[in-house]
Amino acid sequence: MTTMEQIQNALTEALKQHSFTQAELAEKIGVTQSMISHYVSGRKMPALDTLSRLCTVLDLDANEILCVERPKMY
Repeated sequence: MTTMEQIQNALTEALKQHSFTQAELAEKIGVTQSMISHYVSGRKMPALDTLSRLCTVLDLDANEILCVERPKMY
């Protein structure tokens, strides 16, 4: 089961990899900087449409942010 801590760690790492500030990311996905702060701190989860924009801007699969392992295909 995915925890909020795993999600906030994944978002924090993605921000670092892209060298975005919270304010820059907020502007790119159309939310306030304080909402990004809430997501990164684990106080709030992004809505599905916001999660989709986060994935697009951070070039991530939703499974990466949600820390979901894909089953292996044989």
